[in-house]
Amino acid sequence: MRIACTSTIFTLLMMPLLILCRRHWALCLLVGLFGCKHSTQHRVLVLQPFADFSLAEARQLAQQIAPFHDQIQVNKPLPFRASAWVPARARYRADTLLRQLNSLHGRDTLVVGLTHTDISTTKGQVADWGVMGLGYRPGKACVVSSFRLQARNRREQFLKVLLHEIGHTYGLPHCPVPSCLMRDAEGKNPLDAEKDFCARCKEELRGLGFGAAS
Repeated sequence: MRIACTSTIFTLLMMPLLILCRRHWALCLLVGLFGCKHSTQHRVLVLQPFADFSLAEARQLAQQIAPFHDQIQVNKPLPFRASAWVPARARYRADTLLRQLNSLHGRDTLVVGLTHTDISTTKGQVADWGVMGLGYRPGKACVVSSFRLQARNRREQFLKVLLHEIGHTYGLPHCPVPSCLMRDAEGKNPLDAEKDFCARCKEELRGLGFGAAS
């Protein structure tokens, strides 16, 4: 069994300095999150692009994560389920896409749907609420969209949303800490203020066997 190592502690202590280097932002974040993995509940991470998200983009995303997660599978683009389309809003129902993704693999996998098209779900009294991502809590599927992300740092923000939704699949709720990746967007885009999982969320994820928190 692999456990947390001292290099991870050092990385976390250096994170505020490293994060200033925007060129290596994704690397800095992922070193802190994925550094040394805990193997209690290690699942294969399946990146599943939809028809509007190229295989090349999905492979590029996999390369960002590959040094820190040893089981990644990149699937060929998948057609959207027709019943997910909402013509009046020109977007897809995220909950319908989740059901589609959930049927693709077994319990030892975590399937992440990738799209550039807007997605939505029902929130409270709002029947069709636009979101950046949605995931089962807990579960084995989530979907992430780049549609509502800022153009100037879309890749960085996309990675943050992906990690947020993965956190939900491990059972984490939204977090009140403004800089935590599990913060509730509340219909806005606060991703630039989010830096990492907070200490409490990291501890919960460690207990659940999520390698990114070790």
